[in-house]
Amino acid sequence: MPKEKIAYVCSECGQEATKWVGRCPACGQWNTMKEIRLGPARKSQASSRYSSSTRQNCPLPVQEIEADAEPRIDLGDNELNRVLGGGLVPGSLVLLGGEPGIGKSTLILQTSLNLSDRTVLYVSGEESARQIKLRADRLNPSPRSKLLILCETSLDAIYRHVEELKPDLLIIDSIQTISSESLDSSPGSLSQIRECAASLLKFVKEGGCGCSVILIGHITKDGTLAGPKVLEHIVDCVLQFEGDQHYMYRILRGMKNRFGSTSELGIYEMHQGGLRQVANPSELLLTEAREGLSGIAICSAVEGIRPLLIETQALVSTAAYGTAQRSATGFDSRRLGMLLAVLEKRVGFKLTQKDVFLNIAGGLRVTDPAMDLSVILAVVSSNVDRAIDTDVCMCGEVGLSGEIRPVSRIEQRIAEAEKLGFGRMLVPAQGLKGIDNSRLKLKLIPIARVAEAVRELFG
Repeated sequence: MPKEKIAYVCSECGQEATKWVGRCPACGQWNTMKEIRLGPARKSQASSRYSSSTRQNCPLPVQEIEADAEPRIDLGDNELNRVLGGGLVPGSLVLLGGEPGIGKSTLILQTSLNLSDRTVLYVSGEESARQIKLRADRLNPSPRSKLLILCETSLDAIYRHVEELKPDLLIIDSIQTISSESLDSSPGSLSQIRECAASLLKFVKEGGCGCSVILIGHITKDGTLAGPKVLEHIVDCVLQFEGDQHYMYRILRGMKNRFGSTSELGIYEMHQGGLRQVANPSELLLTEAREGLSGIAICSAVEGIRPLLIETQALVSTAAYGTAQRSATGFDSRRLGMLLAVLEKRVGFKLTQKDVFLNIAGGLRVTDPAMDLSVILAVVSSNVDRAIDTDVCMCGEVGLSGEIRPVSRIEQRIAEAEKLGFGRMLVPAQGLKGIDNSRLKLKLIPIARVAEAVRELFG
């Protein structure tokens, strides 16, 4: 009888080791090495077909390799199509992650119900068929839907149903509940997740059926996908569905995409009847009655190719306990500290004995460097307790010397601000080259330094 082999895999980076170590030698994290069992292998007929490659590969010159444009499957959801890079690629493996209750299953089920020209096999390991039916009735399904529901947790049984039905799209909800008979460990363990994901990859790439697979995965308390990090390396696309459960808005981000950009963003609004696509999020993210309110600045940001007008809120108050607090929601707290240092050094505002709280309205998390100028001006507005005019918006990256650096896609930012009726816009002085101001309805105010922006708005 062959001896069972044991390996250890880091749950953070996927590094393998032959023995347990307290600290991962690759990523340096402590207590992340988890035990997995590698043998003896007892593969069933269904899973062995996709667990080992039978195709003989040979090297080819790069000039002889044909690379045509990947065809796309229209999912009937403009937001999801945008994040995927124009639609779902046939034969691709997509991983959708998010917190429990955020709406992952609702998003995929709603999309599947609207695909009238594609056969979809929805495999659920968490809910019964009756529960899925009750949810589907609330989502107003299409009468021509070709959605098939299967409640199964065995990977080998799933393969048999796929070979029989030959669906265009296979959905597994969730990957943590699926197990393979080739391993003795329980579902959800690192070895099961890794084995099932690798087997599904070979099924998609080498099966020859052209079926696409969408995996739904849970995330841990740290916000990372549950299971080894190698799971993210296996799939073609990693989508993150996020949002605060106390807000109606949900954001779909592309964390990895082999067929498109990873900077795209999809915004949804949660309703009783499911998720609604938000075509113009700028109008929903702005507070209507902000006249006379200090500490509010509007920034024209860009996420992917989509311009968004985002409301930046700041509150500056005297430190109650001697040590000043710095808190940021939806914005990098370290960058906030840098901007406050620039404000104190280059403009002369003393904030060392004051608490500074920053919030991006709507529950968004923004990484656009053009937010710097709005953050600084919102802090100044709250500090002097003077409101910024409601017809003013801005964009610009702030350097350590207090200069306003140019930002990308300035024309799209200006067009979005003009469309929503803003009258003035503070923009980097170096970013106005080639822009015709005579055709614009709003007034562009070139700003070269932070001090100029403060004088322009507050005198």
